[in-house]
Amino acid sequence: MAQSKVSNRYAKALLNLAIEQKSLDACYNDMVLLNSSCVENKDLALMLKSPIVNTDKKNEILNQIFKAKFSKISMAFIAIITNKKRESLLADIASSFISLYKTFNNITTASVVTAQPIDADLKKEFINFIKSGENKEVELNEIVDETIIGGAIIRMGDKQIDTSVIRTIKELKKTYNKNLYIKDF
Repeated sequence: MAQSKVSNRYAKALLNLAIEQKSLDACYNDMVLLNSSCVENKDLALMLKSPIVNTDKKNEILNQIFKAKFSKISMAFIAIITNKKRESLLADIASSFISLYKTFNNITTASVVTAQPIDADLKKEFINFIKSGENKEVELNEIVDETIIGGAIIRMGDKQIDTSVIRTIKELKKTYNKNLYIKDF
């Protein structure tokens, strides 16, 4: 819990700085890359959390990896975080920044699970359906899961609409498993 508060404060500070410097989109792209790098590369995440690797070495490694790809603001921010010995929080800070950016720009993230990939027209229909419930821009993540057989599962935050065939089959099984015959003797 304490880490999320600290990383959220650092993310807010970076968001305010990026807004002030008019480089919000560049910082967002940098934080997306940093977050995905930490998630996909476990060695990088372990190095950031390691107390054995000293701060100078961590700064050097981060500079070699990200200097060509990141904006000056993001690199300066990473250097400050590393010098304050908070580099273990970089992935959490990046994740918090992404969330704050989406809130600031009124963007909601939704995921659609289907049995087969959806085409552009159906994707537009899903986005319009989600927009009708919320007055926000929609970022749609498409997931293909053949086990649902057909239909779709739409998840938006803590809401879920499940129209999959597998759910219908499970509900039918529950209905048929009930003993509707009651002995009357």
